Amino acid sequence: QAPIKATCEEDTSCKTGFPRDVHSAVVSRSVHGGQPLLNVRFQSCDGNKKIHFGSSEPEDFRVGEDGVVYAERSFQLSAEPTEFVVSAQDKETQQEWQMRVKLTPEPAFTEASEKDQRKTEDIIFPWQQYKHSSSLKRQKRDWVIPPINLPENSKGPFPQELVRIRSDRDKSLSLRYSVTGPGADQPPTGIFIINPISGQLSVTKPLDREQIASFHLRAHAVDVNGNQVENPIDIVINVIDMNDNRPEFLHQVWNGTVPEGSKPGTYVMTVTAIDADDPNTQNGMLRYRILSQAPSSPSPNMFTINNETGDIITVAAGLDREKVQQYTLIIQATDMEGNPTYGLSNTATAVIAVTDVNDNPPEFTAMTFYGEVPENRVDVIVANLTVTDKDQPHTPAWNAMYRMTGGDPTGRFTILTDPNSNDGLVTVVKPIDFETNRLFVLTVAAENQVPLAKGIQHPPQSTATVSITVIDVNESPYFVPNPKLVRQEEGLLAGSMLTTFTAQDPDRYMQQTSLRYSKVSDPANWLKIDPVNGQITTTAVLDRESIYVQNNMYNATFLASDNGIPPMSGTGTLQIYLLDINDNAPQVHPKEATTCETLQPNAINITAVDPDIDPNAGPFAFELPDSPASIKRNWTIVRISGDHAQLSLRIRFLEAGIYDVPIVITDSGNPHASSTSLLKVKVCQCDINGDCTDVDRIVGAGLGTGAIIAILLCIIILLILVLMFVVWMKRRDKERQAKQLLIDPEDDVRDNILKYDEEGGGEEDQDYDLSQLQQPDTVEPDAIKPVGIRRLDERPIHAEPQYPVRSAAPHPGDIGDFINE
Repeated sequence: QAPIKATCEEDTSCKTGFPRDVHSAVVSRSVHGGQPLLNVRFQSCDGNKKIHFGSSEPEDFRVGEDGVVYAERSFQLSAEPTEFVVSAQDKETQQEWQMRVKLTPEPAFTEASEKDQRKTEDIIFPWQQYKHSSSLKRQKRDWVIPPINLPENSKGPFPQELVRIRSDRDKSLSLRYSVTGPGADQPPTGIFIINPISGQLSVTKPLDREQIASFHLRAHAVDVNGNQVENPIDIVINVIDMNDNRPEFLHQVWNGTVPEGSKPGTYVMTVTAIDADDPNTQNGMLRYRILSQAPSSPSPNMFTINNETGDIITVAAGLDREKVQQYTLIIQATDMEGNPTYGLSNTATAVIAVTDVNDNPPEFTAMTFYGEVPENRVDVIVANLTVTDKDQPHTPAWNAMYRMTGGDPTGRFTILTDPNSNDGLVTVVKPIDFETNRLFVLTVAAENQVPLAKGIQHPPQSTATVSITVIDVNESPYFVPNPKLVRQEEGLLAGSMLTTFTAQDPDRYMQQTSLRYSKVSDPANWLKIDPVNGQITTTAVLDRESIYVQNNMYNATFLASDNGIPPMSGTGTLQIYLLDINDNAPQVHPKEATTCETLQPNAINITAVDPDIDPNAGPFAFELPDSPASIKRNWTIVRISGDHAQLSLRIRFLEAGIYDVPIVITDSGNPHASSTSLLKVKVCQCDINGDCTDVDRIVGAGLGTGAIIAILLCIIILLILVLMFVVWMKRRDKERQAKQLLIDPEDDVRDNILKYDEEGGGEEDQDYDLSQLQQPDTVEPDAIKPVGIRRLDERPIHAEPQYPVRSAAPHPGDIGDFINE
């Protein structure tokens, strides 16, 4: 902890420039980039001057516009004082002043010095003094306090006093001091405290540089009323590192590779360890070394490590994967620059795999391989080529590739590699004809996917021969040519000889009889083939206009079979190109048309269609027949193009209806072909736009006036039948009701409702003698009963007899309720 010397004096006279020629300051040994070091005081008598500061060592030190000197980069101060020059230049007059700065590193901190240092230094606030006058006096610049260096893991006692902060105005005022910032009133709070009366700044517990390397606090001075009397002072507390952390490797096990046969000095891998201590001090400076190597063959020191970077390289030759496939190294990292006495260390394991290189060529297990293949077979394996290779399996240095160096000029074979066994699979890729080639002798060479290592040659065992025998098999006969094209006019009669379609058998060394022919496909059933000689004759008339003919072409398929073992057969296609003849007369299209009753508009466009093609089709001639005479009297036809004509009314008015108009159409063939086509014309009433009205649309749909009248009569008759059926049902219902009301004189009509053919008297006629309904009827005398049957409850036409008085019933019963309702 370096003492902080802070003094403030008021100049009595004004002289522009630095107050001294040499400025000395004590700073910490470890300087960090951007760290403020000291404040150079420059006195300017004219407050309007613009001063620019500079440094003679700009790569190490930078001077701000306020005169604060900052470290430009992080570095360690040497034991000797560091000197550089600070310059100040007036931007307007270009006048320049210089001052030499000497930085002395603080002495190393020890526990003894901590105990000896009992007295804390004072930091006095700069203050400003103004006079109530028009002139402004010189103002003091705020000071930059050098950082306070405090070692981590201090043993106390706590709280430990650091520095005393006071203002030179405390003689006249009662002041209160406080400190703010992280570590004071901000998290982590309570690390630094200050006595509000005396201004004594203290630390309350040990610090850990690995958690917080520095604290930036601000000291304040206020009066008893809370008014600020001084500008705050920035205080920087740097935590000095102690060697309290052991190096830690990023990985406990490091994996690396090195090719076999590598020369000494070949880079293998890099191991890295980190130390939480300050890397700019010896506490965080690590050194690496190899503790052990396993196995120790062919040399116990096959590898070495760069003690600063951790790079592992080879130092001896003789790496051979076929002998040693892997090395295990124990690596140690030690701080304090590797000092075994004071440094802390840790270990990790480096596993180095020796990778394979192609230093062993593939070798065939035999000098000659044999195989056989049936003729005309493709994509079949005919031979397996086996090799041995000492390199690591399933690597480019082990995987074999085969190539043919002779014996296959037409490229009928290829050699594939089995990825599992590394065998060469000789495969047929083009058909082989036994009648042409019966034996192949191939020359094959084996290589790896990667070239052999430098200095290694292929041995004779990397080349072999393959003898392949071709086996004769029964082959299919084939038609020549296939397909066969025949040009023939249509209309060829049935039984005519068309052509001969024969096949050939490629088997020259097999004893076989002649071929037999049959028909496979004949869509129109026009043809037949002789089974012995292949002669094709017609069984029906050839018609070019058939649906089985496409683009004048008719296709038929035939089969040729031999009697080999097993029997084989082949197909051939016969294509008949049919030439057109004029065997179809033209027809009118469409067959129906609609026109108006009046002369205008009444034109009908018609088209002539002919299945034949040019020159047996259009242009066509259109005319009307001479009979019946009404045709030419009512209609006229005009040709408007080679395929189209226009039919129209000759007379001014023609009654609505359906008319059959015959039209004679003649084509341009030689000889001509003509036909009379019947055009059904529907004449209807039209509106002003020439469209049929609603009634006439029915006519246009094919219904005449007579048909419409017949439909209406049918509807009327159906309605009459329905009406008669309804009347009959009503009469039948009335008769059923009448039969229900008629009763026999001897029947008891008690508890029945009596019907009286008289109207009631309204409300006054509501007193019913319900007792009358509950007594049996009194049978009328036979003398006064008329001929026929009459209901006893009906009102008689003659004088009514006196009905017997019925006894009153105590309760009217259900009938009474019914009447009341």
